[in-house]
Amino acid sequence: MNFFLNISDVVTRAFSPQVESGDLWYRLKQAKSGPLFVLAPMADVTDAAFRRIIAKYSRPDAMWTEFVSADGLARAPKIGRDKLLRDLLYSEGERPIIAQFFTSNPAHMAQAAELAVEMGCDGIDINMGCPDKSIEKQGAGAGMMISPRVARRVLRAAIRGAANGAKKYGKPVPAVSVKTRIGYGKNELATWLPALLAERPAMITVHARNRKELSLVPARWEHVREAVEIRDRLQAHLPAETRTLIFGNGDARNLADAREKARVSGADGVMLGRAIFGNPWLFDESSSMHVDTNAGGKGVDQATGGAVGFGGGVLGVDHFYNKEQIAERLRVMVEHTELFEKLLGDLKNFSIMKKHYKAYVHGWEGAKELRALLMQTNSAAEVRDVVGGIGQ
Repeated sequence: MNFFLNISDVVTRAFSPQVESGDLWYRLKQAKSGPLFVLAPMADVTDAAFRRIIAKYSRPDAMWTEFVSADGLARAPKIGRDKLLRDLLYSEGERPIIAQFFTSNPAHMAQAAELAVEMGCDGIDINMGCPDKSIEKQGAGAGMMISPRVARRVLRAAIRGAANGAKKYGKPVPAVSVKTRIGYGKNELATWLPALLAERPAMITVHARNRKELSLVPARWEHVREAVEIRDRLQAHLPAETRTLIFGNGDARNLADAREKARVSGADGVMLGRAIFGNPWLFDESSSMHVDTNAGGKGVDQATGGAVGFGGGVLGVDHFYNKEQIAERLRVMVEHTELFEKLLGDLKNFSIMKKHYKAYVHGWEGAKELRALLMQTNSAAEVRDVVGGIGQ
């Protein structure tokens, strides 16, 4: 079976010059004053449709694909492999684009890395933090923290596959990175992080919770500071351009909050996740779509985009969007829906969009009633009709 068979059937190839990715993260860091801000990969959230919307309205310094099973890419029959490849679909406006994979099989990781090079991705990221039990049973995701030796072999395979793919396809070597947590059941950075650093990945994102905590407790950014100190100690002898960058992840509400978290922790960058819900303007601090911090006299955090349940920082506030902001939120919500239907409608259930409606539609009189109507829709046309029916 040809692992690379018929990729062009489901993936738009990128023919424009890609980022020179061998030293991607160092160059991005050098080109910007202050920390880098990147978009977290979230399954059934940051899909191709939502990423295109985000890239259009407030492009971050880098974007991740949803995570994809390297085992599935290697083993699945064509129909299954084609579905997985759709999760790697991206547009040029999303660059730098980082393909994220999970597996505990080094050979499959090497193959996936070569595939990412063929597709023109700028970076390759290995998920070593997902707490999903079905993924852990495969020894992948957060399960990697239980087997550091396997994790190192997988990371080494990704670096090797990236280099082989670059040679094979005549493209720059993508930067290889890892997204992980501080430990499995407790803080294990003192042993876990050195194991990863020994393989010299370009960047490591540290989610400031352990696996058992999921997202049920506040992220502890003092552990990101600890990760930075471990990196500094172990790589002090290396040239700056070859040191592993450390990014922090967890509870960053907006760019101002992320900037402060980076300052106190010393992190090179911050990965933002849940703050993007209902807020594709998150990465543009100049956008007029951010909530006024004095709205209703409630001291609402700016740029949170947070509906109840998504950690957005707007709890207890009923009305804070003005008429123009409401109209724009609804317009972009419809645009997002249409793009989802166009790119993924034949593959993913329309109900995925409804979690976005809960985040887009809040903060004004009548929002609750509108959300109820949107929960009953099953197509972009129905969403357009509902929104049009309220005069927007």
